[in-house]
Amino acid sequence: MDELRAAGNALEVTAWTVVLSLDTRKGRIIVQDGTFRDRCAFETWRAGEVHRQVARRMAGMADWWVGDWSTEVP
Repeated sequence: MDELRAAGNALEVTAWTVVLSLDTRKGRIIVQDGTFRDRCAFETWRAGEVHRQVARRMAGMADWWVGDWSTEVP
């Protein structure tokens, strides 16, 4: 979880939370919620090396649901 928390230490990130789910019926569930200045900041962060490293590591051990959304009007 420390790696996931460290992924939020970037200039593009305005809020970052990594916690264990309160519902343990399905085992260990990690919830990560990140907020970015704007879509461009998100894309910059997502293309960064820290994100790639953490994503590679998590892909080897996790089954996950991911959702990215924007409140910006197109």
